[in-house]
Amino acid sequence: MELAIERPLPKPTSADYASARLLEALVEAKLALEFLRRGLTRNAAGKAFQAWRAILAALLKLELDKLKAIAKTEEERRWLEERAVPSVPTTKMIPLSQMLKELGYQDVVFITSHALSIHGYQYHGPDPDMALSIYRTREEAALAIRELAKAVAQYAETLKNRVTWTEEHERAYAALVEEL
Repeated sequence: MELAIERPLPKPTSADYASARLLEALVEAKLALEFLRRGLTRNAAGKAFQAWRAILAALLKLELDKLKAIAKTEEERRWLEERAVPSVPTTKMIPLSQMLKELGYQDVVFITSHALSIHGYQYHGPDPDMALSIYRTREEAALAIRELAKAVAQYAETLKNRVTWTEEHERAYAALVEEL
């Protein structure tokens, strides 16, 4: 299953792009939980963050036409297609999530904020003073990582009828749910 994230992604213009990113999200979330089990909390944080970023990429691809319709300028529409969908820049994840919220994804901003906090933990580790990370202990971070992996599984379940859902997706989803 892990080899799935080593294959080249389809072009962001491809109909299979969202499907590939959804598979990536499932595999990354499962790896995050495996790292947690092995006590590698900061590595798990990185994988959980990547899993959520892949969910956002899938959502952005699936909703691209609607997002372009609410974009204010031609430049923003072009940016959505050429940069947002293929790379989901970390610094733009909140504004992109806010746009997705306008389309009805009510919890996406909250989950993205949560993912960004976990991303901060990846770099700074536990921080008893909470100056660089909002997680004082590894245990606090581990709980947050598990919750993010659960959100990835829930979004995958929601999106499975909107993408090409293969046997590989099903195996990755089942493995993630079993680990949760």
